[in-house]
Amino acid sequence: MPPYAFFRNKYVPLAEAKIGILTHALHYGTACFDGIRGNWNEEEEQLFLFRVRDHYERMLKGCRILKIDLPYSIDELCQITVKLVEKSGYREDVYIRPVAYKSSEAIGVRLHDLEDDFFVIITTLPPYLDADKGVRCCTSSWRRIDDTMIPARGKITGVYVNSALAKTEANERGFDEAILLNFDGHVSEGSGENIFLVLGDKLVTPPSSDNILMGITRDTVIQVARNELNTETVERPIDRSELYIADEAFFTGTAAHVSPILEIDHRPIGNGKVGKVTKELQRLYFDVIKGKNQRYLHWCTPAYSKLVETKPSQVKD
Repeated sequence: MPPYAFFRNKYVPLAEAKIGILTHALHYGTACFDGIRGNWNEEEEQLFLFRVRDHYERMLKGCRILKIDLPYSIDELCQITVKLVEKSGYREDVYIRPVAYKSSEAIGVRLHDLEDDFFVIITTLPPYLDADKGVRCCTSSWRRIDDTMIPARGKITGVYVNSALAKTEANERGFDEAILLNFDGHVSEGSGENIFLVLGDKLVTPPSSDNILMGITRDTVIQVARNELNTETVERPIDRSELYIADEAFFTGTAAHVSPILEIDHRPIGNGKVGKVTKELQRLYFDVIKGKNQRYLHWCTPAYSKLVETKPSQVKD
């Protein structure tokens, strides 16, 4: 079957989901999005969507920042997404991208007096970072954009030029990923991931005030570390030099999962290998997202279940 999209209030083949070249969001970055993982559980022959409701709650906060008004409730957005996955019939890990955007075909910098729309696509996504072998990073010359410029807490499409500049700079310098500092010189995040350090018996991660995206994988790791490893997470500003003296370091993100950092600015982290805390968090995390840990099954929405086949009455097939 062809891949499908939810576009203009109905399910259509992906090839038919087109926007015009005058669309406002294309010219001015006036859109927000999210990324949702669907994780294939071979034993149960089930695709579990991870924390889908939390992703939509975050996306709708981004809509409030951009003055985007959608006609769907969170329940309806979740139902739309499950229906799209079910209709597409994947039996492997998938990546789902919902986008809310200013859809008017209009030239002019503003947020007001414009139409809004929404679409969802589903695709496969190769590993964003090498979660098995680990990654080499550099601190970027590009600074993380500040909340008073474009709020980082919303996944606003225009913000990601900041990330793209840092990512390409890192790759051209021979590294796998960049770590951005904020304007105070504190560690913020990777180009598309949150960052954690293992310092002694605690995890340390930047706070929201250092212009990070409040990651759902980040929150998952904080909860799992506390519940399963009895390890607390301290959210506080991190100096650049602390990166170099950490026992372990790793990224978290929907695309990146839990990815070990082996080296930063040509300095090995710990012994330069995947650390035991990182490795254990990886193991726990993958069990959680694939619906293999009963304690966290409430985070996993099955795509292929008769219980979730209903769809909003306003949505057209």
